[in-house]
Amino acid sequence: MLVLNGCYFPLKFDVEIEVNRQGYYKITFDGYVVYLPLYLGLKEGKINPTEEAKKVEYVKTDITRDSSTKEFGYVQKGRFKVHWVKEGDITRQKMVTFMRRNAAFLTIQYSKKRYQIEVLGTALSSAQKGRLREIGLDMVGEIRVKTDAKVVSHNATQKGTATKFYVWKINGMNKPSPKMVLSLI
Repeated sequence: MLVLNGCYFPLKFDVEIEVNRQGYYKITFDGYVVYLPLYLGLKEGKINPTEEAKKVEYVKTDITRDSSTKEFGYVQKGRFKVHWVKEGDITRQKMVTFMRRNAAFLTIQYSKKRYQIEVLGTALSSAQKGRLREIGLDMVGEIRVKTDAKVVSHNATQKGTATKFYVWKINGMNKPSPKMVLSLI
């Protein structure tokens, strides 16, 4: 399913993506993200309150350095509330990721050669899924894509009838990673 590579894991989320046929996009992530080193350290009793505060400050600095982070807060036990919004022209930027390229949960990328936009969720290996379950983590959420572009392919769990509205209901890590291909021609 989806994961933020390395240290971050999306726990519970609501994602709205709009992409039009000119390549303009807007991504809104509203949800909870776990910082795995802090979560594990607290779960195993290896992190004291002073160290916890330092790690929380580190995560705050790391996540809020992106100007797309509109809201950030520490909940507890390595969990953080994040509201992130980014918009622009994918035909100029070529690729956009939440959260960052080295910690991608969702990616939108443009191929000028094919005049196509891909919306992709990052996949987890079976080993990663097993490890996350072992430590008591799973994910739940919804990803919605609204577009007026031609949809070449998708694996959404639901599709709107009157509009080009696609929904991926995420109820655990066993579902295929979201994937959608849009054509700009």
